[in-house]
Amino acid sequence: MRAITYHRYGPPDVVALTEVPKPVPRDKEVLIRIHATTVSTGDWRARSLNMPAGFDLFARPVFGLFGPRKPVLGMELAGVIEATGKTVSRFKPGDEVFAFPGALYGCHAEYRTMPEDGLIARKPANLSFEQASALSFGGTTALHFLRRAGIKRGDSVLIVGASGSVGTAAVQLAKHFGARVTGVCSTANVDLVGTIGADSVIDYTATDFAATGERYDIILDTTDTAPLARCEPLLKQGGRLIEVLASLSFRRARPDGTSGKRVIAGVAAVRPEDLQKLAELARLGVLLPIIDRSYPLERAAEAHAYVDLGRKRGNVVLTVTPNFSGAPRRATASRSPPVDIPFGALRR
Repeated sequence: MRAITYHRYGPPDVVALTEVPKPVPRDKEVLIRIHATTVSTGDWRARSLNMPAGFDLFARPVFGLFGPRKPVLGMELAGVIEATGKTVSRFKPGDEVFAFPGALYGCHAEYRTMPEDGLIARKPANLSFEQASALSFGGTTALHFLRRAGIKRGDSVLIVGASGSVGTAAVQLAKHFGARVTGVCSTANVDLVGTIGADSVIDYTATDFAATGERYDIILDTTDTAPLARCEPLLKQGGRLIEVLASLSFRRARPDGTSGKRVIAGVAAVRPEDLQKLAELARLGVLLPIIDRSYPLERAAEAHAYVDLGRKRGNVVLTVTPNFSGAPRRATASRSPPVDIPFGALRR
């Protein structure tokens, strides 16, 4: 089968289209014919070893000391089940699914196996394969951290980096949970962040969000540019700062113990139920993955180069089905019509 592989760390041109063996599902696994996958910041970091401060010492032991341990990148996918193992009962050939191998990678290929009880769920019928492939990474990360922060109806939430994969998901999920959301992004993305539901948007090129005088129950930083020293005055009593990309140095900073404020960081834990929840929210029109650009699989190096710029809006997708035009396709940031959903109906 065709796959995008890399055998040394470096710039986008280290990835190349190659032939690798097609996987065979074990007894409790399904074989997925991949229709779409994404190039995420997780792929960028694994390929380049560009890590948040403090994590660089651990990069090579994790990803491979002398070269990549997992030569096929890709953290999320959407496709159709082609075959099942002998004991699989949840899925059958022909089922449309999306899946999130995460740090196990392996999605920049024509096929991937997944355990039937793993991070895999049925694709919402109202999403394209491209949209469904971009549902997991940003959605599960945002969902995990907002839950840890105990988000509730009426909270005021500031999202720094509101136009990226995690940020666009966080804006929509925070609105679903009943919060009042302020997004921070560049001038080019102000309209997008407003379109997906933010109550107000701050253009960081024109206004310093830390100087507005506003205070928040939750600040979610997806960019590693809003440290505690900058954000603590903006937090209300009991406020929470979520550092999605926190460096190890975050452990040296602690809020005043009498304020009830706290810093939330760490690795997002994901359960199969989380994918099912995201699928349901997508089906109801509450959550729509934002697609910036789509490239055919064979142009993966171009997709990586675009992600390296740090300017993507939402997600960058690789299509594994043929794209006869051969040109990157720009997708819109439109979302489904709003749906009236009783607050908390889908929360656990």
